[in-house]
Amino acid sequence: MNNLEIVRNTYTGTAEENAARLAACLAENVIWTEAKGFPYAGTYIGFDAIVANVFKRLATEWIDYKVTIEGCIADGDTVAAYGTYSGTYKLTNRYFEARVVHLWRLKGGKVISMEQFVDSQMVNNAIYG
Repeated sequence: MNNLEIVRNTYTGTAEENAARLAACLAENVIWTEAKGFPYAGTYIGFDAIVANVFKRLATEWIDYKVTIEGCIADGDTVAAYGTYSGTYKLTNRYFEARVVHLWRLKGGKVISMEQFVDSQMVNNAIYG
């Protein structure tokens, strides 16, 4: 599988399938950065930290939170995936949509970093009004 296929594969199945595929393609000390201003902002090292600080929160704080990827662009060991986040925040029952880009870097078939770029204001509007 080439880098573009590796990244696309993390978006194409059910949440459970995607989590398993993501875990399999991450380097042990992957660096995962959620954008400043985003509710889960920060840099997390390793799969367990990513799950605890991002994915568990998304799964418990939102209704039908998802990313819809419209396309991916590859340049060597870098892949950009772009699309839209959407979901409803449970505590406020407010729905949002926000544009997003994930910038992936790979080495030897493993993801060594992912950086998120997102319109955080749209997400924060759903949480805080």
